[in-house]
Amino acid sequence: MAVDTSSQSVAKAAGDDARGRSRRPGKPAGKVRRSLSTHWYAWAMVAPVTIVIAVIIGYPLVRGIYLSLTDANERNVARSIGVNEIPATYEFVGLDNYKEALSGSQFFETLGWTLVWTVSCVAVTFVLGLALANMLNRRIAGRSFYRMFLILPWAVPGFVSVFAWRFLYNENNGLLNQMLGGVGIDAVPWLNDPTWAKFSVIAVNVWLGIPFMMVALLGGLQSIPGELYEAAEMDGAGPWQRFRNITMPGLRSVSTTVILLSTIWTFNMFPVIFLLTRGGPGEATQILVTQAYKFSFEISPRDFAQSSTWGVLILVLLMLFAAVYRRVLRKQGEVW
Repeated sequence: MAVDTSSQSVAKAAGDDARGRSRRPGKPAGKVRRSLSTHWYAWAMVAPVTIVIAVIIGYPLVRGIYLSLTDANERNVARSIGVNEIPATYEFVGLDNYKEALSGSQFFETLGWTLVWTVSCVAVTFVLGLALANMLNRRIAGRSFYRMFLILPWAVPGFVSVFAWRFLYNENNGLLNQMLGGVGIDAVPWLNDPTWAKFSVIAVNVWLGIPFMMVALLGGLQSIPGELYEAAEMDGAGPWQRFRNITMPGLRSVSTTVILLSTIWTFNMFPVIFLLTRGGPGEATQILVTQAYKFSFEISPRDFAQSSTWGVLILVLLMLFAAVYRRVLRKQGEVW
């Protein structure tokens, strides 16, 4: 008996399509179940770390957001005096703290210097790190020694480096002013003049950041095939053309990552500012994170609500920067 194979095929396809449509709403759940059953060992290994990070980061974050919506300060939080327990009396005030911070001039003045500080440090660090990485990528005598020597600032604890620089910047007995005095130049008030203080903190942060930038970019340079440079040289390309058309495109993925990380780290670089100038002279070198610290620990009464508000605003600014940065990279064809 003859069988209409074409009709059977159409009917089977229609049935498969109908069954596919009926299963489609449950597809995401099915994918999760399959992932858990297939990669259960990986999930089990990641779970403890995820839980610890959620507790260490999540609780302070939620607590900070909550305090930013209250009028909590040193006088109305829960505290103990001897055996007496005094309950908290602070109240919920909504977005009043944010309105106060964003309507005043202090936040925007501090934000302006923070942006100048961040852009200056990242730009100078990237340029110097790239220059040193290019030098160390060549076959030069003593290359291993230079690499080890240039990584030294990264190996020394940050607070030790900052205290060493503070000694060098001392206006009366510092080595820098003694060297200037030796050639007849008057002592420079490195940390006591607003302009010189800003220059000084940027110089210290650049000195601390160059090793990371150099090592990361050096790794990127070593991943670029040497045949590309040989072919370009045979075609008559000069050093600048090879750098622009081979080196920079080859470093694009590494550069985008280190610039993002360096921006976030510099924006929140508390130790350099706090240990070197404590935000002074006056408020000249105060960045957002040191000002938030000042609200909680230096002024009286300590304003925990305002400190939390500034902390949340810092987080929002960095998240916005990361989102815009990612959008720009995606438009340029970079996957991040």
